[in-house]
Amino acid sequence: MKGNILATFVFLLIFSLLSKVEAANYEDMKQLLASKQCSQCLLNNAGLVMVNLADADLSGANLTGANLSRANLTGADLRGANLSGASLFGVNLSGAKLSGANLTGADLRNTFLMNTELKGANITGANFQGAVGIPSQIAKAEDFYAWGLADAEKGNLKAAIDYFSQAIALKPDYAGAYLARGVASYQSLDRKSALEDAQKAAELFTETKNTQGLKTAQAFIIELKTPYTEKVNVGKPSFMDFVGSLGSILLQFLPF
Repeated sequence: MKGNILATFVFLLIFSLLSKVEAANYEDMKQLLASKQCSQCLLNNAGLVMVNLADADLSGANLTGANLSRANLTGADLRGANLSGASLFGVNLSGAKLSGANLTGADLRNTFLMNTELKGANITGANFQGAVGIPSQIAKAEDFYAWGLADAEKGNLKAAIDYFSQAIALKPDYAGAYLARGVASYQSLDRKSALEDAQKAAELFTETKNTQGLKTAQAFIIELKTPYTEKVNVGKPSFMDFVGSLGSILLQFLPF
């Protein structure tokens, strides 16, 4: 009895997946789900949400517009695959091969990209917000900075600090990233790290003669050096007074 119920469930699941992918080739979908071997397959607009495709061979496959949200693609071979406009939200791509793949406009938010091969991949317009393990060679310092700002605004301070650190690793003189990381550390109650970053930001702003940045960094330093039991004098440029609030300060440094 249980066996019949399970068989029925599996059949309905496969039928559901297939019914959502009118543009995908029926035989190719069946082949993929049965064997995970589907090189050069036509799977455009396929519905593959949460499907386990670990170590699957999808090299050269057409997955344009496919929905692979939260699927397991660890170790999968996607070299040369067309994933333009595909949804890869929350997908585990650890160890996957995506060399030469087309990821134009793909949604890669919250993906796992540890040890993922992306050499020669087209990532124009791809959204990597919240992704873990983004290879530094596929993004600019400004990209990591922008992702850090977005996470900081949401209160995801650890992730924000990691993004700011990656921005600094790519661009060691990125004063805005130091200041933003300092603010995130301050919000995380790590005043020591915050002060170190604020001082470094002030130094870099001085070198580049960035008056606005320097003034803000100096005000932040005053705030950080003020004991919890004291308040900055009214006549001094209090950090809180200068930027309005810690929540909005991060957005002030995107042009830097």
